[in-house]
Amino acid sequence: MNIVVLDGYTLNPGDNPWTPLEELGSFTVHDRTSPEDVVERALPAEVLITNKTRLTAEILDKLSGLRCIGILATGYDVVDVAHAGRLGIPVLNVVNYGAEAVAQQTMALLLELCRWPALHDQAVRAGEWNSCPDFCFWKTPQVELTGRVMGIVGFGTIGRRVGALAHAFGMQIVAASARRSGEELARAATDPGYPVRYADLDDLLKVADVLSLHCPLSEATRHLINEASLSKMKQGAFLLNLARGPLLDEEAVAAALKDGRLGGLGADVVSSEPISRDNPLLSTPRTVITPHIAWASLPARQNIIRILADNIRAWKEGELRSVVNAQWLATQR
Repeated sequence: MNIVVLDGYTLNPGDNPWTPLEELGSFTVHDRTSPEDVVERALPAEVLITNKTRLTAEILDKLSGLRCIGILATGYDVVDVAHAGRLGIPVLNVVNYGAEAVAQQTMALLLELCRWPALHDQAVRAGEWNSCPDFCFWKTPQVELTGRVMGIVGFGTIGRRVGALAHAFGMQIVAASARRSGEELARAATDPGYPVRYADLDDLLKVADVLSLHCPLSEATRHLINEASLSKMKQGAFLLNLARGPLLDEEAVAAALKDGRLGGLGADVVSSEPISRDNPLLSTPRTVITPHIAWASLPARQNIIRILADNIRAWKEGELRSVVNAQWLATQR
């Protein structure tokens, strides 16, 4: 089995061996692949692995020997999964690899918005505490989370873990789906181990003091947070996005931050990555942006390699796991 990785550097910059995948067959890894080099590098592959390198229908049509695609992530919008399915190529993603890492980053961004410790550290180092006439000072309101409502859109593994951490901070948890009613979500839900109310999305928008997004990107969820949805939110609510950048209409969110309708934004993802210099969120107040690192703890990255290797091994043995394009999948070539 010939396995090719198109963009492996972010997963393994030197601290995360590829051993589980190397054990499956002939293995080639490229740190990065430019669009013009994708076809040439992918042609030898029976199993092609990508993280953020796009695999379009045009590219897939040129890869006659390709039998399986692996994605080093949960999101699979970088692959034309419908076309791959019509070609008989299963697309395997990786789920449940980094819930702890992403949930902890979610709370880190929220706590930064609430207390701004980095800002106050800078002030101390600049001499502001030394010259202060009182024993303390603060440059921003110091927000407590106890009793506030954490609204979570996308109550899967990560969303449920975020709920657990928020509950530990004394928050009330309300969960909603971008595509199902609160009633449907409640019927399908298992007990997360803490109190949670299931609501329709519009209801959640109205009650949330913090709105945290953990849903996948699809045409139905693109610009889920827009002028209309922002208008339903509480004045001064916090918005967190650790899912996919295009869930936000960034122009609308920027306007809401500038006029104070939003109390703050914590984002680990943006619409185009790396972030463009003209992204409107770079000039908004009360905004914390991290460079898509929520997933990147070493345990989470180790899990990705292990889980994808298990999924590919199962596929080789005739069992399909974590297939994201089953509805389009024809007989394999």
